[in-house]
Amino acid sequence: MTLLQGQRPLLLGRSDGDGCCRDLAMHRLDGYRSPLPPIRSALMRDPGNWPHRYASWLDESPESPLHDGRWELRERREFPPYVWFSEEFVRDWPGGSLELYCGGGWNGVLPLRRLSAPDDPRVKAYRKHVRDGTLAPVLLWRVTFLDGWLILDGHDRALAALEEGRTPPCVVLTRVPDDENDEVTETAGTRTWPHPGGPRAWDEIAARVMFECPRD
Repeated sequence: MTLLQGQRPLLLGRSDGDGCCRDLAMHRLDGYRSPLPPIRSALMRDPGNWPHRYASWLDESPESPLHDGRWELRERREFPPYVWFSEEFVRDWPGGSLELYCGGGWNGVLPLRRLSAPDDPRVKAYRKHVRDGTLAPVLLWRVTFLDGWLILDGHDRALAALEEGRTPPCVVLTRVPDDENDEVTETAGTRTWPHPGGPRAWDEIAARVMFECPRD
């Protein structure tokens, strides 16, 4: 599998192991760009409706994952503890392996860029917003074939919340069924397309990445 942003490959993955419960061996590449503009401290203190604001930014951004269909943005502040406070929040970069359990998916959070150091000035500034209750929510994208989430915006904000021992406040982007008669609580499958150029093109990208990062 390949995750692209425009024409830029961001993640390469290959099924690893035997049987029905295989792992996903993956390698992420630099170059991810957030679909949201920088969120300043003044805006965090007087935000208005975050889902509405994020929807507007996503609709206007050329880096957005949106495509034709129905989408939902919903605030979420509670997750099972393992989602953020275990190895299911993938801190390693760039490689890794996701355990795709039979019938249960993975249920974790995957950053799309390298995480900052905990003592980074931006993380420290965001920690004050965490304590004040004014932190802008992390933007997550629900990806059904992983049964997990990708961070679209807010990597440093997520880290700041975790450094304070808090679950990051989130706005979750989910594709919902196209039929307006279906319940909005249902989730539509994340749309996928054949890899441009087919398996040979994927192998060429993977070979180049492995040449540059042989330990992965």
